[in-house]
Amino acid sequence: MLEEVILVNEFDTPLGVMEKVEAHRKALLHRAFSVFIFNSKGEMLLQRRAMAKYHSGGLWTNACCSHPRPGEDTCQAARRRLWEELGFTTELEKVFDFTYKSTFDNGLTEHEYDHVFVGSYDQPIHANAEEVSEYKFLSPEAVKADLAAHPAVYTSWFYLAFPLITLWLERTGSRS
Repeated sequence: MLEEVILVNEFDTPLGVMEKVEAHRKALLHRAFSVFIFNSKGEMLLQRRAMAKYHSGGLWTNACCSHPRPGEDTCQAARRRLWEELGFTTELEKVFDFTYKSTFDNGLTEHEYDHVFVGSYDQPIHANAEEVSEYKFLSPEAVKADLAAHPAVYTSWFYLAFPLITLWLERTGSRS
């Protein structure tokens, strides 16, 4: 199946669509989302990306990240990918967005207008092995310490999103 992303400008205004890998080869700004899930203890769900992913395989990151399909609502896309990757759905709330650009050794570049969603979940997880090799819950404090101790095991976008989600947690006093 041909996967397309929504090309956008710096204000998230759609400009058209392009095949996903081509957009990443050309480093074109496109719409994306990141989902952060917290359990009732306030711990953050992290997943380790499957080794076969087209970039950043084997690295730890937030619950899930992806791109909405053309014509798909971004929040609905986030819920869809949560189901596809981790086997559950939950209510999600958009909390902020940010833009980033990260280049990988394989010649691809993530240049994304990233919509960030949070949700809570305490039930069983049924990870899709094609997407996720491991998962765990850690407190934000433990994530911060692990990021400092083992920087090479996390995705590039997680370094940018984690401090922003931490600020959101401090500002709102929320864990979703």
